[in-house]
Amino acid sequence: MQLSRFGEKFAGNSGISGLMEDLGAALSDDPSLLFMGGGNPGRIDSVQAAFSDRLSAIAGDPEQRHELLGVYQAPQGDRGFREELARFLQREYGWSVGPENIALANGSQSAFFVLYNLFAGEASDGSSRQIHLPLSPEYVGYRDIGLSENFFSATKPRIERLDQGQFKYHVDFEALQLPETVAALCVSRPSNPTGNVVSDSEVAELDRLAKDRGIPLIIDGAYGQPFPALIDESATAFWNDNSVLMLSLSKLGLPGVRSGIVVASPKIAQAFSRANTVVSLACGTLGPQLLRGSFDDGSLLQLCRQQIQPYYRERRELAVRAVEAGRGDLPVWIHKPEGAFFLWLWCENLPIDSFALYQRLKQRGVIVLPGNDFFIGSEDHWPHSRECLRISYAGDRQTIEAGIALIMEELHKIYATAA
Repeated sequence: MQLSRFGEKFAGNSGISGLMEDLGAALSDDPSLLFMGGGNPGRIDSVQAAFSDRLSAIAGDPEQRHELLGVYQAPQGDRGFREELARFLQREYGWSVGPENIALANGSQSAFFVLYNLFAGEASDGSSRQIHLPLSPEYVGYRDIGLSENFFSATKPRIERLDQGQFKYHVDFEALQLPETVAALCVSRPSNPTGNVVSDSEVAELDRLAKDRGIPLIIDGAYGQPFPALIDESATAFWNDNSVLMLSLSKLGLPGVRSGIVVASPKIAQAFSRANTVVSLACGTLGPQLLRGSFDDGSLLQLCRQQIQPYYRERRELAVRAVEAGRGDLPVWIHKPEGAFFLWLWCENLPIDSFALYQRLKQRGVIVLPGNDFFIGSEDHWPHSRECLRISYAGDRQTIEAGIALIMEELHKIYATAA
């Protein structure tokens, strides 16, 4: 079959599709594998019960059931949901937002595809514009999302070594360059894959740079504020009319409903929804319906604070202890875990690259994600980019402890063999 340029790019191998296919095949071949690789949220029974009760109420009400199953939504998505979310953001943060500032999408991955390509790629004057990542590594799902080549540029982080075998990435503002070809800045906060939280002062400086250049600052808040708020408490939620805040219902425990949220200026929200209508026609209604009423009555924040956040906090502490217990004298550093539900390990001077380590761990029965593909927009073969590993601690305690023990055991073998 003869494919278009679009077909060759998106039907071919990519970082995200290759890893997802590999992970899926591995689990199908051996369901007993210790799965610490993907971004699937943890199974929290109390959270599932809350959404199950809401779903039963919808199914039992003829009008709500019809609205869920039998009605196309407007281009920007369920208006009642957008109105309620806007009231919540006004009340919680004092932001000047209304339903016209909010647009919905069928998942944040598809939302980023539309949003990024609105700004970057080939411009009408024939020039090529990029999305700039001021702190790479970043979410692997961004890597192949552009419709043109050289879609991303990035700035390497400044690395601060901390006590207790931890380190932290910071935006290196001295190295950060924004040529005229940069169309937007984007950071995930907290970061997938590292759990890093860009500080309030760093966000303020990025916002200033974006405003000076007349480009938007995009913040991927899938794991952050206002929900599920898996983020260091010292971080302040941020939005203004020059920024775009991307939210998701997935990390609440609803990845299957595929609901993404864009909070932006009315002009950007409208442009996004028009393009999204061409791609998706209409947004699904299940996610918005499940959350209806939960912003107004405070039950969503209560669910986050009393059920979701304590679950991941306990798993994070367990994972850190497991790494520390197995590390010994290995030069393995933990990125300071400030949010999301991942540990990011830096295996300094790793004798093999992280993809080879990933393959070896898979043979040992544990699935993680190699760091190579997360360093988007970096073309200089930085050794650090081949020495990192992302580990999810969203699963059960037994998986976390057994999986990390195997990881550390394999690392001891690798370093000993190379000595």
